[in-house]
Amino acid sequence: MTAPEILPRRRAAGVIAVWVVAALVALAIGIFVDPDWRGAWLLVGLGFCFFLAFAVQLASGRSQGFIVRISASVLGALVVMGLLGAGFALAELLTV
Repeated sequence: MTAPEILPRRRAAGVIAVWVVAALVALAIGIFVDPDWRGAWLLVGLGFCFFLAFAVQLASGRSQGFIVRISASVLGALVVMGLLGAGFALAELLTV
C-alpha cells in the first residue's frame, strides 16, 4: 500500500526548467562561440543539460515516472538546442 501525497509536487516544472536552461546555454553558445566550434559546444551544452536533468529529477524525490521525466527533459533540451543551433546556422549563411 502506498501512502498518499499530502502536497503533490508539480511534475512539469523540473522538465521545463531544463528546457529553459537549454535555451539559455544555446543562446550563450551562439553568441559567444566561433561559428566553426558551435556544433561541438552545443554537444557539450547538451551533455550539461543531461546531467542537470538527472540532478533536478533526483532532487524532486519522486520515483514514479522518473525515466519519463528524464527522457522528456533531455529530448526537449535536444529539440530546443537544435532549433536554436539551426537558427544560428541559417543566420551565419545569410551574413556570408
